[in-house]
Amino acid sequence: MTQAPTPTADTVRRLARSLLKDGDKGAGRGGGADSPAGPDVRPAAAGADPATWWVGTRHVLRLAPDREASVRRRRELRLRDLVRPHVPVALPSAVAHGEWAPGLLCTLDTRLAGGTGEEHAVSAVGETDLAGLLTGLREVPARQAETLGVPRVPPRSLEALRRAAGEAAGRLAEADEFDPGRLNRLTPPAAVQLAAQPGTAVLVHHALTGGHLVVSADGRVRGVLGWDAAVVGDPAEDIAGLALAVGAPAAVRAATLAGYGARPCLRGLWLARCDSVCHLAEALTGRTTTPPPVLRARLRRAWEPIMLERVTDLGDGDEAP
Repeated sequence: MTQAPTPTADTVRRLARSLLKDGDKGAGRGGGADSPAGPDVRPAAAGADPATWWVGTRHVLRLAPDREASVRRRRELRLRDLVRPHVPVALPSAVAHGEWAPGLLCTLDTRLAGGTGEEHAVSAVGETDLAGLLTGLREVPARQAETLGVPRVPPRSLEALRRAAGEAAGRLAEADEFDPGRLNRLTPPAAVQLAAQPGTAVLVHHALTGGHLVVSADGRVRGVLGWDAAVVGDPAEDIAGLALAVGAPAAVRAATLAGYGARPCLRGLWLARCDSVCHLAEALTGRTTTPPPVLRARLRRAWEPIMLERVTDLGDGDEAP
């Protein structure tokens, strides 16, 4: 496989100028497409090989690092158009796209105004925005999403994840990071009871991290980024993502407002809790690039207490408590 070139500010500026001309749009303050110096560009995040760049004040340029990512990004452009009419939050709009290296896609999108879910807490009204997002995703025709290339994935085994989390919790206990007894509330029978129900697959964002939520200073969720990881699958995965991003109580409240009952809410809660334990244990052994402080914050949010903790009273139906 040919090694992708390392993007520099000069190459990104030339690329942005070309794409802005293709899209017939300006770059906002700080230089436009026709400026002799070109538009202002800067990496959106720290890193030796940044793949996302701010272009002026109104656009963001993303560089696919490999061909697999290029395929996902092309699919994302079409998927966002399919999802947009169904959800109450904004999605980025494509200005132009092309190749920044042979076979590697680059996309220039509008920049959504606001901070991230890591910078601003989601308010009670913002939880209704999240509920609208979950409701809208359920309304997107799954078959239509699949025709765009969105993969259908089977639900994860909560029992297998429970066992993995138990092993990870032991390692965290040795590092004085976590009390493994907290996992005892998820018993083997409970994990079986919380298995995903047949016929419940919907379009799932599958990456509802705080960095992908655009949140205003007043706590409203104004937009959602990062649609290239979307799948057709278990809706509890998005509930789990929200538990890690905004906290378990807010995630369960949003899911309940969206019409999800006790079973998927509890399944999402325990997916998030087990994931948070496993991911932090991986970080402490150097097997992930996500900084441990970020993963500690996600673990804390996932383990925030909620009223809906028990599964013994669940019946055959799926009504909210």
